[in-house]
Formats: sequence, structure tokens, C-alpha cells
Amino acid sequence: MAHGEVRHDYHLVNPSPWPLIGSLAITTLAIGGVTYMKGLFGMPEGTWWLMAVGFGMVIWTMVGWWREVIREGKIGDHTPVVSIGLRYGMILFIVSEVMFFVAWFWGFFEFAIFSDARVGGTWDAANPIFADSLARFQDWPPTGVETFDPFHLPLVNTLILLLSGTTVTAAHHALQHNKRGEATFMLACTIVLGLLFSMVQAYEYTIAGFSYDGTLYGSAFFMATGFHGAHVVIGTIFLIVCLIRLMAGGMSAEKHLGFEFAAWYWHFVDVVWLFLFAFVYVAPHLILGH
Repeated sequence: MAHGEVRHDYHLVNPSPWPLIGSLAITTLAIGGVTYMKGLFGMPEGTWWLMAVGFGMVIWTMVGWWREVIREGKIGDHTPVVSIGLRYGMILFIVSEVMFFVAWFWGFFEFAIFSDARVGGTWDAANPIFADSLARFQDWPPTGVETFDPFHLPLVNTLILLLSGTTVTAAHHALQHNKRGEATFMLACTIVLGLLFSMVQAYEYTIAGFSYDGTLYGSAFFMATGFHGAHVVIGTIFLIVCLIRLMAGGMSAEKHLGFEFAAWYWHFVDVVWLFLFAFVYVAPHLILGH
């Protein structure tokens, strides 16, 4: 066998600094976040520069590492066997994201179904003020919380995301049939719809009748919808990178794993929103009479 000749379908990656740099970046970001929120190592609360450094390191890692993955695909390292492994990896990543949202839905449902279990007990009588605050949670949403009308802005955002799901599917279908112009246009439409969704949600937050730290309902609502909004932003960036690569000729009808993964991720974001719309917006408004 000639020196350097490869007789298998697997890609053995070269030594890379990115796993180490990524670990340092995440650690720096976590410590910086704690420092910003609570203060740490003699630095007062509100110190932001360490968190900014960590965030910058994370972005640097993402750009550098994914650039290497794209380069590997261009030189032919992503054989059919390797592509299957990459698909499995993306599927497992999306499954982990599903479980992430399961936690927020679990918390929301637990607060809603067992809200009355937090009220009562002999220990309440010793603290009337605390008992009064607990009494607000006998109902869900708590008394005094004005929930959103799901058939105004939330419904608009639902239609926006559903439409974006059709446009990203159309873009993928067009690319598979080598219709690059159509694929570019439909992908650009998806990005515009993703940005529009984020703008509507940001406006919705500004007119909310409750706050994050005011009630259990507020914290559960903003954690669930806020993290979904963050995933929409991430997915939009994912699609923008795919659009740039598509326009630069970096994708073909035969090889476009990056775009395929972006489409999977976007559909995941769509499905999570449908559950949020049904159970976080519609259920409190209709079923519970708020």
C-alpha cells in the first residue's frame, strides 16, 4: 500500500485546538455570567467585561471549528459513511434540545396543575404576609396576572413561523433539484420571517402585563418563550450562514449537509412553538378562563 493511501470510508480528524479553546470559552462565559449577575473574585455585581470576553471566545470557537468542518467537506472527507455519522450527531443534538424544553414545559405544567398544593399547612398561619402571597397561587395563572390574548400577537407569530417552515422546505426542495435561484430566494424569505418573528416577540415582551421576577407564572412564561426566542435567533443565524454559502457556490444539489441540518433545526423550532402556543398561551386564556 502506498504511503498515505486511504482504504476506508471514515475520516480521522487531525489534531485540533478547538475542543480545548471551546472548553476555556464556555468556562470563561459561565464565570463571567456569574460575575455579572452576583459578583465574584472581588469583582462587583454588574462587571460585564469577563462575560463579554467569554462570549467572544465562544463565537471565535464556533467560526473556527465550523470553518474546519466546511473545509473537510470541500476536500472530500465527508464520505457517505461520515455523512451518516454527522446526521446522527445532528439528530442527537436536536433530541437534547427537545429534552431541554421538556424541562421548561414540565415546570410550567407542574406550577399549573399543582398550584394549590403550595398553599396551606399549619406553617402558613405563623406568617400572615407570606400566607397572603401564597394565596395568590391558588389559581393558575395567579390572581392579578393579565395573560396575553393568544389570538393577537401570538397567533401572528404562529402564522409567521408556520410560513417560514414552508419556505425553508421549498428552499431545500429547490436546492435538491439544482434550482439555485429559487433556493436562494426562498431561503432569504425564511430569514426575513425569522427576523420578523423575533421583532414581534420583542415587542410582545415590552407590553407584557407581568414580569419575570413577579410570579411563578412570569418566570415560567419568560423562561420557556425566551429560550425559544433565543433558538429562533440561533436558527436565523444558521440560515444566514447557509444563504451566504449558497450564494458563494459552497453548496450543491448533491452536497448540502449544512443546509439540511439548518432546515431540521428550523422545523424543530417550529414544533416547539406550536406546543408553546397551545399550552402556554391558549390554555390559560381559554381553559382556565384568564
